[in-house]
Amino acid sequence: MMEEPLTENTEILDAPQAPKVSRFVQGFQLFNQNRMAIVGLVIFVIFFLTAVAGVVLTSGHDPVFNPALVRLQEKLLPPLSRPNLETLKSHEAPTLGIYLMGTDDLGRDVFARMLQGAWVSLTVGFVAVGIAVIVGIFMGGLAGYYGQGGIRYDQILAALLLFSGIVFFLLGWIKLGCGFFAGGILSLILSFIARRPKQNHFMPGWLRKTAFSFDTLIMRMVDIMLCFPSFFLILTVVALLPASIYNIMIVIGLTSWMGTTRFVRAEFLSLREQDFVSAAKALGVGNFRIIFRHMMPNAIAPVLVSSTIGIATAILTEAGLSFLGFGVPPPYATWGNILSDGKRFIFDAPWLTFVPGVAILIVVLCFNLFGEGLKDALNPKLRQE
Repeated sequence: MMEEPLTENTEILDAPQAPKVSRFVQGFQLFNQNRMAIVGLVIFVIFFLTAVAGVVLTSGHDPVFNPALVRLQEKLLPPLSRPNLETLKSHEAPTLGIYLMGTDDLGRDVFARMLQGAWVSLTVGFVAVGIAVIVGIFMGGLAGYYGQGGIRYDQILAALLLFSGIVFFLLGWIKLGCGFFAGGILSLILSFIARRPKQNHFMPGWLRKTAFSFDTLIMRMVDIMLCFPSFFLILTVVALLPASIYNIMIVIGLTSWMGTTRFVRAEFLSLREQDFVSAAKALGVGNFRIIFRHMMPNAIAPVLVSSTIGIATAILTEAGLSFLGFGVPPPYATWGNILSDGKRFIFDAPWLTFVPGVAILIVVLCFNLFGEGLKDALNPKLRQE
């Protein structure tokens, strides 16, 4: 008779006291508590839908909104102005019946140009940040996981020969480039052979010595990149390259990977000493699987936050380049070149400056607010274990 209560108590103690909440639910609850982040997310969704609608409505041979249609007789009209249909042809009349955001100095519909510019700004932001994140994860992962591994002088020699061969080949010196490239390949083969203890007698001893570590090389590259003012570096590169939206994306992406590299490196330095990484190595799991299956999911949280804020920075950078005349070339309309075109009429037609300026302000602010909320949601210290 005395054993039954003991069994019942044991079953009660073994039973879960509260339902386990997943990390996704906890993160969503933390994100939902930040009202400003919710506002930023809503504005971002509206901006995304507007950009998608813009590319659909402003593309093709007969677009619904034609951002390139010139109406000189309708130039510099204020917002909500009605067109003078007596002076316009049937295809020149605005689709909505009014100029919702006015017209510019060539009579082009500012609303149609803002729709087209929304897609350009969104594309530049996401593609540039995507390039920066890919480069940053690769460089940060190498520095964090293989940081103590050394780079030898023979490997540096092979890399210099290969790089010189590629440069000479691009300059048109084909024979010289092929010679340097072949020398680099030969140096790599000899470097791999020299790793064997019994077959390294043919290579001088100083070539087999370690020059510096992976971590030192990558972090000094980061320091050098951070020494240059990023906007002026982008401005210089864009001025030397042909004007293209793709060049803008690539240049912005390749000059903004340093922050992601530092985040990933810091996370990898702490994660590689954890027990689950040691257990995976003891089980014979390959380095590639350890990095991308076990370590990367734990290191991706700060990368997502920096990426969200980086999109806002990329949009601002593209707007600044377009404002200075080095951005996306015509016939594409961007918020930056709309703003640049309007600076000459800031007193006669202030809406040409205010409309794109306020749009850039709101979109950048929404990305920053969303990034702050995402940082709180992904912070493990704020979760209830």
